[in-house]
Amino acid sequence: MTLEALIFDVDGTMADTEEAHRVAFNLAFQRYRLGWNWPRVEYRELLRVTGGKERIASFIGGLDVSAADAKRLRALIPDLHAEKTRFYSSFVADGSVPLRPGIARLLAEAREAGCLLAIASTTTAVNIDALLQATLGDDGLAMFSVIACGDQVRAKKPAPDIYRLALANLGIAPENAVAFEDSANGLKSALAAGIPTVITPTYWTEGSDFSAATLVLPHLGDPAQPLPGEPGRRLADHPWLGVAELSRQLAARPARELQQRISA
Repeated sequence: MTLEALIFDVDGTMADTEEAHRVAFNLAFQRYRLGWNWPRVEYRELLRVTGGKERIASFIGGLDVSAADAKRLRALIPDLHAEKTRFYSSFVADGSVPLRPGIARLLAEAREAGCLLAIASTTTAVNIDALLQATLGDDGLAMFSVIACGDQVRAKKPAPDIYRLALANLGIAPENAVAFEDSANGLKSALAAGIPTVITPTYWTEGSDFSAATLVLPHLGDPAQPLPGEPGRRLADHPWLGVAELSRQLAARPARELQQRISA
């Protein structure tokens, strides 16, 4: 198998965005005088629901309110989410949401190696544009051959739709790509599309079952921020994840999966 493309989730994977999203949600709730507040622990649980609008709907479904009030609140969801997005975009534009370690380095290395880059995210195009512009500059969007967003597919993660859309637009087979995710729903989505996956958890997703991932790393690593215990534990050559290591992992995948089937 030949490595042809790297496909990235955005929220939590490219940048640890969830605290900015959480604060933006709470500011939107204040703006609409709803009296809601999502503390960190509760928001961590709410993240099991993929998609911001879906998350609000799930929260409303758990409130002890009348059917009429629930209907009224559900009707507010599009406006609430739009207000939340405005707050979030302002945080990103201010530079409050940096890329995670190793992301910029791996993007540059992949481009130099001739790999295609893509995004497969359930977040909105507005949020993606804001993050890429703020962290990668004016050329941020142009770096990616495909940007697939949640509103372009029928079912969001853990369904494989967003990854299948990215693969179709890239014109490559799933075994020739690697997905980068931070959550269990993202892993399920990528694997259901047949794509080997690297997981870099955050506070919001740590403790989930990532046993089916090709690699699980705390982050991608950089010369200035090397991965502890590497090389030697999971990586062969450097204390950061590079294109050569990804190609090696892909080449070893069939033998590893065969061994897993034999052991089972």
